[in-house]
Amino acid sequence: MVASYACSPATTRGRLFGEEESEFRSGFQRDRDRIIHSSAFRRLKHKTQVFVEHEGDYFRTRLTHSIEVAQVARTIAGALDLNPELTEAVALAHDLGHTPFGHTGEDALSILMAPYGGFDHNAQAIQIVTSLERHYAEWDGLNLTWETLEGIAKHNGPVVDPVPYALSDYNAVHDLELHTHASAEAQSAALSDDIAYNHHDIHDGLRAELFSTDDLLGLPIVGDCFRKVDAKYPGLDKYRRHHEALRRFFGILVEDVIGVSRANLADLDPKTCADVRGAGRMMVQFSPDLWADLKVVRKFLFSQMYRAPSVVKMRAEVTQVVEDLFPLFMSDPSHLPKQWRKDVAAANGETALARIVSDYISGMTDRFAIETHARLVG
Repeated sequence: MVASYACSPATTRGRLFGEEESEFRSGFQRDRDRIIHSSAFRRLKHKTQVFVEHEGDYFRTRLTHSIEVAQVARTIAGALDLNPELTEAVALAHDLGHTPFGHTGEDALSILMAPYGGFDHNAQAIQIVTSLERHYAEWDGLNLTWETLEGIAKHNGPVVDPVPYALSDYNAVHDLELHTHASAEAQSAALSDDIAYNHHDIHDGLRAELFSTDDLLGLPIVGDCFRKVDAKYPGLDKYRRHHEALRRFFGILVEDVIGVSRANLADLDPKTCADVRGAGRMMVQFSPDLWADLKVVRKFLFSQMYRAPSVVKMRAEVTQVVEDLFPLFMSDPSHLPKQWRKDVAAANGETALARIVSDYISGMTDRFAIETHARLVG
């Protein structure tokens, strides 16, 4: 049972290319399944979350991160009486457009692509699911429903000018109403992303010994969780202690979002999903107090983890990989695989070629980018 403001597959705005509906799966279920079976989703297994993929078997990758986001999103969707399949589809697809080496790779590619329209990982996700996945006989992309595409494009809120070219080009033929907020399902996926990475980045930082539990005791929420675990389980070994404290932290974030979002929806009293889109603000949110505390946690992670000397050193190394590969492919596109040559032959000018090169590099996994760099550059 879902609420009146939830998105229903029965009233979907459909797909760009018409196709017969399944007897056994709703449109949103098919979207989720197509995302899971896509090549781009599999590649997330070897793409950086914080640590480059080869640095340790236990650290999160973009794939495990996306699975954790989807798990949180389904929980929130269930509590808010939203459509779980649409929520899960957006959550699973939200990072498909990420480059190798995470935000480091994106930063490098953004600079290189600045003369050609820039690079944005959310817009690149749309490019992937509408064009670059080429497995179906009758269309490029996955031919997802309007609601899933909308959620991927604007789960973080309305997209304002300048709209990234990859998103703008698709929006010209299939209007995603970029000026409005997304559905409550997509908003749930967006907040689940925040919950997942704040939780697991602390966990991975502890495992990497970039900081200690003593460093965490002064943080809001997190410190209290550790103190409660210590009071209840004195002498607990450090791995169980970490897990017990961080699962409490995780639970506090989820419960806060559910409570605040329920109140927001009750206050708005939306009758349809269009009412949620037109509300003028996010319906799925953290409370102001928790959000303020979370900013302190994020500031700590930025200084102690994302800018830790070992991470910065690796950032410099992988930035060089992207900075070397881009001009190499631009000057000699014959280095691109054969299946990309047709696009190169049809490219009209330097900007078109640069966007093809950007598509190719952004799709690389960490290890493939490193191997390709070693083979072509040395």
